[in-house]
Amino acid sequence: MSVELYDFDQAMAEFDPVLGLEVHVELNTASKMFCSCANVFGGEPNSRTCPVCLGLPGSLPVVNAKAIESAIRIGLALNCEIAPWCRFARKNYFYPDMTKDFQTSQYDEPIAFNGWVEIEVDGEPFRIEIERAHMEEDAGKSVHVGVSGRIGDADYSLLDYNRAGTPLVEIVTKPITGTGAKAPAVAKAYVAFLRDLMLALGVSDVRMEQGSLRCDANVSLMAKGATQFGLRTETKNVNSLRSIEAALHYEIRRQAALLAGGGKVRQETRHWHEEGHTTPGRSKETAEDYRYFPEPDLVPVAPSQEWIAELRNTLPELPDRKRKRLNAEWGFADQEFADIVNAGALDLIEATVAAGASPSAGRKWWLTELARRANEAGCELAELAISPAQVAQLQALVEDGTINDKLARQVIDGVLSGEGSPAEVVAARGLAVVSDDSALAAAVDRAIAAKPDVAERIRSGKVQAVGALIGAVMQELRGQADAAKVRELVLARLS
Repeated sequence: MSVELYDFDQAMAEFDPVLGLEVHVELNTASKMFCSCANVFGGEPNSRTCPVCLGLPGSLPVVNAKAIESAIRIGLALNCEIAPWCRFARKNYFYPDMTKDFQTSQYDEPIAFNGWVEIEVDGEPFRIEIERAHMEEDAGKSVHVGVSGRIGDADYSLLDYNRAGTPLVEIVTKPITGTGAKAPAVAKAYVAFLRDLMLALGVSDVRMEQGSLRCDANVSLMAKGATQFGLRTETKNVNSLRSIEAALHYEIRRQAALLAGGGKVRQETRHWHEEGHTTPGRSKETAEDYRYFPEPDLVPVAPSQEWIAELRNTLPELPDRKRKRLNAEWGFADQEFADIVNAGALDLIEATVAAGASPSAGRKWWLTELARRANEAGCELAELAISPAQVAQLQALVEDGTINDKLARQVIDGVLSGEGSPAEVVAARGLAVVSDDSALAAAVDRAIAAKPDVAERIRSGKVQAVGALIGAVMQELRGQADAAKVRELVLARLS
């Protein structure tokens, strides 16, 4: 069924978007939120469950202390107030992958609240106000078996409860206004900021493709000059930065078409399809529909001020401050540094520099040759089987003349294939640059003899023709020569 869409620029001329972003962060604790089952991704379906995370009668939950610690550190990093006393609540609803028919969450008494962060989009700062960051457990997973893998055309569905009970922190913004046409980009930048922050804190692996960081993106439109927010839609569980931006861009166009045509936006959840559109889910519940009430099986959480102070001291250098410091230290142009950040290479280059390479050398390898390898393999840079220390070793071999850039690419092949360190690959494959002057001179003489016409042009003053002889020498020596030195020898022979 075709859906009418408004032109985005026209939508921005007639309406102001209001965003609300709910980001779910799966914590990387060793065990689940309320039981001792292992908290790891994947595995044989239903192999990591117990009476507690399955909600069997008579089972009693116990709060994971490490999860509380992670939640407090997240709240502190988001400039939140930390509650001196808070408790869990039961959020009641039925869904097949929620065995208890309720989710243990927090409602009116979250552990962290009233925070803020600041992000930049195209050099423009945006302050994002944080309503709350609360603790809860994840649900299980429904696997819909059919052509598309979606519930609409599934032949049947399977349930995997391995994920049930995984500790979550949900970070909820206050309404975000004043972003205009940059609203989708602001949402993308904010979630990217949270992803980097969680990595820096070490509380989650934030693998969006595995669902350990996912975003529910709310958006509504109000006519220019209006003061009352419009009805919102909530696009659920968007799991990539690109999709967050695209989903909001689509929803703004869809809602604008409805409103401009005299229709009304329905307050509902929607599903994002990677083909580039959203479809309706269910009508959006209010808090009253969930019939929240305090969880009777869990005691309140009351972190002491001393413990909060101790945890504040464990906070690392936060990503925005780190970027400003490194950009100043490394001296790259703004766009060059932005390319590093966008490629997810900042920490890799920092570690490469710490291992002895220059910032420019680290950038060269990670953003060119290694970025190409990662793209071909369909993986992130950090997943390549080469470490920053090995990249620094590779660059050291180039700088001391052992290999050249062309040979370095073959060395990378060897390292990625598990053949050892760069030096070991050079030795095993015999890739060292030929440094024997007599061997180089003999190769130059053979090239001159094989191309007398080229040699004569060089003698007559057409020095640019030297490239043909350099190429011949490099081909004979399999690229294992210093091109500058070969050039020097050729010109000396023909002077």
